[in-house]
Amino acid sequence: MTSVSAVFASRDDAEHAAGKLASRGLPKERITLLSPGATAKELQSIPISEAEQPGEGKALGGVVGAAIGMAGGFELGALASVLVPGVGPVVAVGLAGAALLGLAGAEVGASGGAALDNATTEGLPADELFVYEDALRRGRSVVIALVDDEAHAASVRRWLEEECAETVDAARKQWWIGLRRPEEEHYSKLGRDFQEDEKFYRMGFEAALHARTRCKEYDQVLAEMSSDLEELEQRYPGSDVEEPFRRGFERGRAYYETLCSQTRQPEQSVKT
Repeated sequence: MTSVSAVFASRDDAEHAAGKLASRGLPKERITLLSPGATAKELQSIPISEAEQPGEGKALGGVVGAAIGMAGGFELGALASVLVPGVGPVVAVGLAGAALLGLAGAEVGASGGAALDNATTEGLPADELFVYEDALRRGRSVVIALVDDEAHAASVRRWLEEECAETVDAARKQWWIGLRRPEEEHYSKLGRDFQEDEKFYRMGFEAALHARTRCKEYDQVLAEMSSDLEELEQRYPGSDVEEPFRRGFERGRAYYETLCSQTRQPEQSVKT
């Protein structure tokens, strides 16, 4: 299983694209839509579990509707509302979407009578999660399709392009452009050459945002990243890889913590 993802300027555009994918034969359980916009009122009214009353505990998860309407009358079930650290309230359509956001640190409740652990999660693009979060933070929506092979993936990419989608690679590039100048200034103050080290610094920065390593100290994840560093050193013989990678990781971790702290205030307002 592999994934194809695209970013859309609006939720309407994303819904239309998801409907198109369904009309062309892609099973609805393989289509995920992520969109910002669950309101505090919606989150306040959702019980976290059968034992809890609305508004208690963490403001996340649950049913805000049995399904979401798509183009051509198509509907996708399993609608969940979650509060994602660093993003805020997000609507996740499809159990795969709920599972992916769960990797971001949000606890998820799903509708549609299906348990989250029964979702097909193979192939979910966890390493791209921070790109989706940035798109959601900027008010955009994301469509993710799970397909069997690269031939089908190529067709899905073409269909999404026809719907005026922005590729995840383009979204990733835009994300880094927004961060690059302050990171260059910070790194240069350390007496380092950002132009020479940028690719390693950025790799470390992104590594700190991956679902499996976020919120961890560099020393905690060094063992599991050692093979990646060794591969980089082999690809770039004679280059100082580890130092800029570590510096980037530390800055990426601080960046994520700042985003999370900015989310806490809305979360507190929902709880009250």
